[in-house]
Amino acid sequence: MPEGDTLVRTAAGLRPYLVGRTVTAAKAPPPGPQVERVVGATVTAVEAMGKNLLIRFDNGLELRTHLRMLGSWHRYRPGERWRRPPARARLILEVPGSVAVCFDAPVVELFEQRAEAIHPSLSKLGPDLLKPPVDKDEALRRLRDPSRADTDIAVALLDQRALAGIGNEVKNEVLWQAKVSPFTKVAALDDGVLRELIDRAIEVLRQGAETGRRPQSVYGRTGRPCPRCGAIVRMEHHRSELPRLTYWCPRCQPDPRRGT
Repeated sequence: MPEGDTLVRTAAGLRPYLVGRTVTAAKAPPPGPQVERVVGATVTAVEAMGKNLLIRFDNGLELRTHLRMLGSWHRYRPGERWRRPPARARLILEVPGSVAVCFDAPVVELFEQRAEAIHPSLSKLGPDLLKPPVDKDEALRRLRDPSRADTDIAVALLDQRALAGIGNEVKNEVLWQAKVSPFTKVAALDDGVLRELIDRAIEVLRQGAETGRRPQSVYGRTGRPCPRCGAIVRMEHHRSELPRLTYWCPRCQPDPRRGT
């Protein structure tokens, strides 16, 4: 799933070609929204919010896409051949000189900008770790919410209502960097450790946003040696609303479930 840094780079890539230009054509195949309503409107902003990409127009409308696991945005010149089949396009926006296409996104929404503050997803997002100044105190407060006390820290870090922008790769990396077991309950970690995880997540995401690369010390390294201590990296399907693969070093990040 694209993480916050990927969305920041996507927004930056689309912005020069869309902002300030008038939409000449728009299409979202069923069951998509009636995006024809933005034809004739001028794009005023393209920005990332956590894992969401938002496109705003001067007629008061706003488009939101969430890419989940497989979605992506492409930008083409008019008449240029697309790199994916047209049947996979979920949203197409045409402006003078450019065609922006969102492929495979399961979430494409059109709504009034004034409704953003009460949007069922956007309004509940925690601090965006890629929008300085990050409210780290609020991020800590949300992690410390009593509802997360008995939650594994690996699951809590992925909860966009606590911190916006962290995905599975960043989760695995920051826990490994901080030598914290992904299976440790939030209540078992002191504020200093939680603040360290927040700081490390911000740094990893910023690096990804700036360079397109992020460190992957244990992610995808099942059965291979830990780059820090040489122990064999393990992998487990972590139980949560959306199951994710968790990678960790049993020596650097002792599993509290096994008393090791």
